[in-house]
Amino acid sequence: MDETNIFIVSILSVISFIFVFQLFKRRKAWNPPPGPPSLPIIGHLHLLKGSAHRALEQLSSKYGPIMSLRFGSRPVLVITSPSATEECFTRNDIILANRPLLLSGKYLDYDHTTLGAVPYGRLWRDLRRIATLELFSTTRLKSYMGVRHDEARALIKSLFQDSGREFSRVEMRSRIQGLSFNIVMRVVADKRFYGNEVEEFEEAKRFREIIRDVFEISGASNPGDFISILQWIDFGGLKKRLSKLFIETDSFSQTLIEERRRKRREEGNGNGNGKTFIDAMLSLQESEPEYYTDDIIKGNILTLLLAGTDTSSGTIEWAMSVLLNHPDVLEKARKEIDNRIGHERLVQETDLPNLPYIQCIVNETLRLFPVAPLLVPHEPSEDCTIGGFDVARGTMVLVNAWAIHRDPKVWGDDTLSFKPERFEGVGNEGYRFIPFGMGRRQCPGSGLANRVVALAVASLIQCFEWERVGEEPVGLSEGKGLTMPKEEPLEAMCRARQKMSRVLMEL
Repeated sequence: MDETNIFIVSILSVISFIFVFQLFKRRKAWNPPPGPPSLPIIGHLHLLKGSAHRALEQLSSKYGPIMSLRFGSRPVLVITSPSATEECFTRNDIILANRPLLLSGKYLDYDHTTLGAVPYGRLWRDLRRIATLELFSTTRLKSYMGVRHDEARALIKSLFQDSGREFSRVEMRSRIQGLSFNIVMRVVADKRFYGNEVEEFEEAKRFREIIRDVFEISGASNPGDFISILQWIDFGGLKKRLSKLFIETDSFSQTLIEERRRKRREEGNGNGNGKTFIDAMLSLQESEPEYYTDDIIKGNILTLLLAGTDTSSGTIEWAMSVLLNHPDVLEKARKEIDNRIGHERLVQETDLPNLPYIQCIVNETLRLFPVAPLLVPHEPSEDCTIGGFDVARGTMVLVNAWAIHRDPKVWGDDTLSFKPERFEGVGNEGYRFIPFGMGRRQCPGSGLANRVVALAVASLIQCFEWERVGEEPVGLSEGKGLTMPKEEPLEAMCRARQKMSRVLMEL
């Protein structure tokens, strides 16, 4: 071997030694969070029996508030403490601003290009800005106030027609869902798809069927997201179902876009902002057609429907359920409304700041029954540390809001009790109350959701007397789904309040 080759081999040997030494040094210094022993291939997936948030809370009580798991081949970090949550969404907020790429996002989020699923970057910033300005800003929320009042009145009118002055048994879930869906659809596309006044029955029926299928498939867990071989063989036929559902949702959303596009041409406001979310997106499309494509618009229509409907209606249903089990709280809320609003008109959204106990009821409902018990997953774009533990890039980070909201160390010994008074006179609850997430990727629609829920609950309390169907308390078991719905749809005995008769008759 000549001197040149000897020199090259020596250099390569030194480089190899340095690489191995650094790797060994890093592994020796690497400080992962604690966690239970895992099984080959499936990791800890076998431990997720029943509701994931409950199973993870039980594991965290044993292994700590920062816990390391493995779902198949994917590393997972579970957070169940306010301090660790604060560290995630302050010091590590930008690092944790990405979302994990899941199979459902390829189809229902148009290859991860919607506000909820898009990776952190320019498109996310633009979509967030558009959503804030066109949907959730103070100005926009005020401009759509009439829509919320209309739908609240429609709900009250429907109940009054079906119950009248005698106690009658009423089913609440479908009515509440109609309220929530109509509000979002009127803001998005100026259409109503629920209720007796729907004009295009077949279109409304098709919409309801599509949304039902989307919620059903979105709420189903997919082992293929964690065990790649299952995705290759389309385990459970999920990929086939998603592909079929994508065709249906895409066609329906395109119909909505074409309808708004045609109306804009007819009204001559092709360059204006219009009055719906689709109008706003079409205006942007005219300036940057290659960027704001129809697919981008369609994906975000579906996102708004998923994020802004089942969440609000579920919270209203939970709130009415716990109020039926706590008639003393219901009576206290009614007295507040009677004293501050009276019986000569319906409660309005502008009255809500004068009804602090109603807001306490909403907050306490969100504490016990958060619409996202496990916040939407985050994923670090680089290695980071949380609570002194090392977290690798690409780890799925789950914040268990349900567990934090029910932690006796955070809320006291009566943490499982429904007690709205715990929010009286309290300002910002910080990172111990996080129903809408925190940080730059928290839900931008929290203001709208609070308005819808509080207005609906206040209206139902003001206009009707409520009783349970039987002597037994209303069941509070959780059903399956991303938004933790009630397992059994709410039914109650309802009667119009005599003091509100004149106002109700005028409806």
